[in-house]
Amino acid sequence: MAEHQLFINGVYEPAISGKVADVENPATGEVYARVHQAGTEDVAKALDAASEAFQSWSKERPSVREGVFLKAARVLESRKAEIMDVLVDEAGSTLMKAGYEVTHTPLHMISIAGECRRVHGSTYWSDYPGVESYCVRRPLGVCVSISPFNFPLLLSNRKIGWAMAAGNTVILKPSEVTPVIALKLAEIYTEAGLPPGVLNVLPAEASDLGDSLIADPRVKKVNFTGSSRVGHIIGQQCGKYRKKVTLEMGGKNPLVVLKDADIDYAVEVATFSNFMHQGQVCMTGSRVIVEAPIYDDFVQRFSERVSGLPWGDPRKPGVMVGPLIRKGQVDFIHDQVKAAQAEGARVIAGGEPRDRYYLPTVVADVTSDMSIFHTECFGPVASVIRAESHEHALELANDSEYGLTSAVLTNDLEKSTFFIDNLESGMVHVNGPTIRDEPVAPFGGVKNSGTGREGGEFSMEAFTELKWVTIQRGQQQFPLPPKS
Repeated sequence: MAEHQLFINGVYEPAISGKVADVENPATGEVYARVHQAGTEDVAKALDAASEAFQSWSKERPSVREGVFLKAARVLESRKAEIMDVLVDEAGSTLMKAGYEVTHTPLHMISIAGECRRVHGSTYWSDYPGVESYCVRRPLGVCVSISPFNFPLLLSNRKIGWAMAAGNTVILKPSEVTPVIALKLAEIYTEAGLPPGVLNVLPAEASDLGDSLIADPRVKKVNFTGSSRVGHIIGQQCGKYRKKVTLEMGGKNPLVVLKDADIDYAVEVATFSNFMHQGQVCMTGSRVIVEAPIYDDFVQRFSERVSGLPWGDPRKPGVMVGPLIRKGQVDFIHDQVKAAQAEGARVIAGGEPRDRYYLPTVVADVTSDMSIFHTECFGPVASVIRAESHEHALELANDSEYGLTSAVLTNDLEKSTFFIDNLESGMVHVNGPTIRDEPVAPFGGVKNSGTGREGGEFSMEAFTELKWVTIQRGQQQFPLPPKS
């Protein structure tokens, strides 16, 4: 069985404490790998390495940084089969979802390469005679990136890539259930020529690290994707230690289907938005809000479509819904579904656990006073809610503590702009799914879904510090009394 060590300063090293943890295959429950677990002493070594590497990497030419990302994309493409295997065995990804990650991550790397040359400053006209006034952006220093389990390749790369492109060095703390893919990503960047210390990967249980990753004064920014519960803890720590922070947290996202929408198309959009990676996606459109005139027709067609979705072994071609990342999540989801039934909702597809799997499920007649309307299940469960009008649909859509993404299906231009203007979410997609990702677009949410934006120029701003500069030509005259 493979054993994986920490990645510090360009090499693999054993954990100083000697602690090693088992990583399970979500589909079988069998041990997939054994991974060394970082402690505070390992954090100190990684901080030393990242801090030292920053001195040279922050001054490196953009062409050199760009070259690393372009080569990393080629290396990843050459190792695609190997990485897909890890995504399936460690993360429970279906072949379809694993294929998506290994195809899109190189494209993100190429996009990140392009941003290495696009760190923008500004110039200003000054009221002071002879003064040139402008601002520049400079790298922050050491950044901590915390990545989730669901898209461990794509999102780990998103977390570290923009930071490194801007000239920062990074310590990546991957999810404790998907650390191997993060270590593979470090290998890919090392093969691409990334200097030692620029990227360090520390698998660990958060409880073993305490505040050590965030409290150190050399850490200038924390970039987190994960649950809202953990995100709030991270945010509080960053406030305590005065760190910049970007938080991308949970979502209970609305997919609004208005009465003029094509029902068959709406069913396809809702199916993709809810069952991609068995619903373990922060962008899942798990509140499907349907206008009353087409509600019954939509519910019937949606039930039939979802009932026929292939589920099971993620290595089997054509499977849409694979295992949940943790077996305990199955019980949590089933409790939510049973509670909805008890409150008057109807389970019209699925609704049953199967060991480490949960059948693709549709719960109809959900109302806003039910727990399932508000609780993020993070599994293959879609709730369908009836709206009496498009105004009522908006009210239902905004009735959430979350505000990550949203979608509205309509051919009515006026109504589409009404939703664009009034939906309380960081992203709005018209006539498309709630799940959408572009490397140059501003990704992020509002309310309890996070703070800040990631992607393209928005990440380059987030990972740099503005510095105002003035240059006085000639000598400035000051309103001082004459010399005595």
